[in-house]
Amino acid sequence: MFLVIGGAGAQEWRTSSSLINPEAETKPFEGYSYVNPEAPKGGTLNSAAFGTFDSFNPFIVRGTPAAGLTYFGGVLWETLMQQSPEDPGTSHPLIAEAFKYPDDYSLATYRLNPQARWHDGTPITAEDVVWSFNTLKEISPQHNRYFASVEEAVALSDHEVEFRFDQAGNRELPHIMGDLPVLPKHWWEGTDAQGRKRDIKSPTLEPPLGSGPYRIARFQPGSEIIWERVEDYWAADLPVNIGRNNFDRLRYTYFQDDNAEFLAFTKGGFEDVRRELSTRRWVQDYDFPALEEGDVIKHEFTDTSIEPMQAFVFNMREPRFQDRRVREALTLAYNFQEQNRTQFFGLNKRFGSYFEKSDELASSGLPQGRELKVLEEFRDQLPPEVFTEEFKLPVFDAPQAERQYLREAVRLFDEAGWEIRNGRMVNKETGEQFRIEFLGASPTSEVITGAIIPNLRRIGIDATLRIIDTSQYIQRVQNFDFDAITYRFAQSESPGNEQRDYWGSEAADLPGSQNVAGIKDPVVDALIQKIIYAKDREDLTATVRALDRVLLWNYYTVPQYYQPTLRYAYWNKFGIPKKQPDYAGVDIFSWWIDPEREAALAAKYRSQN
Repeated sequence: MFLVIGGAGAQEWRTSSSLINPEAETKPFEGYSYVNPEAPKGGTLNSAAFGTFDSFNPFIVRGTPAAGLTYFGGVLWETLMQQSPEDPGTSHPLIAEAFKYPDDYSLATYRLNPQARWHDGTPITAEDVVWSFNTLKEISPQHNRYFASVEEAVALSDHEVEFRFDQAGNRELPHIMGDLPVLPKHWWEGTDAQGRKRDIKSPTLEPPLGSGPYRIARFQPGSEIIWERVEDYWAADLPVNIGRNNFDRLRYTYFQDDNAEFLAFTKGGFEDVRRELSTRRWVQDYDFPALEEGDVIKHEFTDTSIEPMQAFVFNMREPRFQDRRVREALTLAYNFQEQNRTQFFGLNKRFGSYFEKSDELASSGLPQGRELKVLEEFRDQLPPEVFTEEFKLPVFDAPQAERQYLREAVRLFDEAGWEIRNGRMVNKETGEQFRIEFLGASPTSEVITGAIIPNLRRIGIDATLRIIDTSQYIQRVQNFDFDAITYRFAQSESPGNEQRDYWGSEAADLPGSQNVAGIKDPVVDALIQKIIYAKDREDLTATVRALDRVLLWNYYTVPQYYQPTLRYAYWNKFGIPKKQPDYAGVDIFSWWIDPEREAALAAKYRSQN
């Protein structure tokens, strides 16, 4: 991705940064436009979490981190800058108050806010930043790939840190260094209450020291975690936090079953805001008394962000999935149209791109212009259809369509060395049947796979679904121990270094990376490099479209479906800004509790439950 150069010259300090919008760098940032600056503080946001947790360390492969934590810090640790929920590709000051970089983008210097503090009152220093960078690159697969082009971090003083890059011309790096979560070196290198040395390479259930708006108040491992708002939070008055972080407590209750979670939501007290991902439930099951009486509100929000690609992913570390013809055949077996009609009431849409909803980045039609020029360099290494056919997924729009696509799938399997014998799809040489075990973590997997497993069985494939507990599922996915899973790939309007973690060859064998498919394709690697070192926005968008087209035509995944709106239901206890951010669609942390409504609902439903 590329960085827009605003009014400030090279090597001049700048505050906000943008990869897309020049105005965001020159216009003073005083707070997000959609928030209520006078929003009151107080109350509890009750949320549901699925599965379990056994660690407060979200940066390592081992363990399952608690709700509220992410590998970018969550509500406990702040990053150098904060990504804007209303302006794509834009960051505003947080721990860092400003940054600068030279014309050749060979390094970036961040200046820390001297008021930045840990919850114990200790100042956040450049030494913390350097230690965090070095540690996360060592222990976190995501950060290792995200910051792969950063050679070193050097503390220039207590409040300035310089990041030096392995080569010039990566216009994204000065910006994305702001995504670095900063961790307290003195705490992690210290000892716990029993005098044992802490180890950031291991899971822990000792509440860590943080710098963010919330800290852990109490918890029951695998059952519940409650976060409390930090009253003397050092960044409370920064523009990024005005009108936000309004809840006194964040309470997460864990459920092992999605149906139990939904039932708890209908009764009240366990989950206040629910994003409904089940279209069937959204249409059929929201008829309980609290909703009919107006105590629960249903609302569909809209957003302008790229839809995270949801797809079946086949593990290409297994030889049987390495043939492109096999993967194309598997794609032909997925009957989305029937699934949408019978399961989703025709309300869902199918992905046609890894950058869905972006007219600028999603490939379409035949390649032309700059995109064609990019692809021509690799013509001999690409499927010829890339240049001659518009990519289209199968459309089951007539009764004969299923027979047609399955016949074509059998033909492709035959070309790849497989044939049907006695009703079983077997390897022509070994006689071994083609098997696929789909791995899932909840009963929802039965719905998702219901449109592909029956068709795979019809052509002789031994296709099964195995549902396991959440912790086991996470560990198996992180260690690539599966045949097929459903996975989501989040994208932004400014793709860049994160593409290495999704599709890069080096990430394919790195446990915990997001290259779950195991892609090792020199063309994909080359396109990723071209994206990272794009000279301008036009080069970036052309190369992203080329990457999108190459991923699609190689059938690395089987695209599934998405909801065209953000479907939310929430208990009527909130004050909500009149407008939510266009880009993110929803910012729950800009909401606040209405104490009278909260008390009335608690009294009413406590007596009924």
